Amino acid sequence: MTKQLTEGQRAYEAKRAAKAGMSLEKWLAAKERDRAQEARARDEAAKPPPPAKKPGFFGRLLEKARRPI
Repeated sequence: MTKQLTEGQRAYEAKRAAKAGMSLEKWLAAKERDRAQEARARDEAAKPPPPAKKPGFFGRLLEKARRPI
């Protein structure tokens, strides 16, 4: 998803790329990669957790043993 930059935006990004010691194309590719990685992380965080498993045989026995009489 590449967006056309205005002349001012392009100059600003070129300054930032030069400050980071990269070419403009490499800088824009790195920004896009970071943006995609953040979107994936946001999607992973939004997923609902898996349903809780019902306790097994020994888990139920331990639960009964811990209950007061």
